[in-house]
Formats: sequence, C-alpha cells, structure tokens
Amino acid sequence: MAQFTAVITDKIGLHARPATAIISAASKFESEVKIVCGSKSGNLRSIMNILSMQIKTGDEVTIIAEGSDADAAVAGIKEAMISAALIEG
Repeated sequence: MAQFTAVITDKIGLHARPATAIISAASKFESEVKIVCGSKSGNLRSIMNILSMQIKTGDEVTIIAEGSDADAAVAGIKEAMISAALIEG
C-alpha cells in the first residue's frame, strides 16, 4: 500500500477537468486506487465517485493505492494532480 496526502489548491476545487486527468493517470496502473476526503471516499477510476464527493478548495485529500504497482500509481497520480494545478508540488 502507498499513499500521499495533499490540500486542494485549485480555486474551483476538484472539478471535471482535473478529475479527468486523475482518472487517466489512475487507469495506467493495476493497483486499486481511491481518494479519501474526511469521511467520504471514492474510486479514482470513476468520475461520478470523484465529483459526488464535492471536494472544495482547502480540503485535505488522501490518495491510497493498493497493489503490485502502488508506489508508481501514487507517484503518477500525484504528478497528474500537480500538472492539473489541483495541488501544489
């Protein structure tokens, strides 16, 4: 298992455009990946799961990957989140 925690800095929060980038990154790996924000969690391969969480600017999120390529999955998703200006590097 691998994970990282970050604070959402995008002024709109986690909306459709960065969610699509995260899903694309997560889909490249075999590991199961999820996003956790407070008491809510969602599958990082489902745009409906992600958007229904209504993650806002300033919310702390944790990305968790479990599987054979968990470390690479977390690194790839983190890079996608930084590239989408969702979090700061």
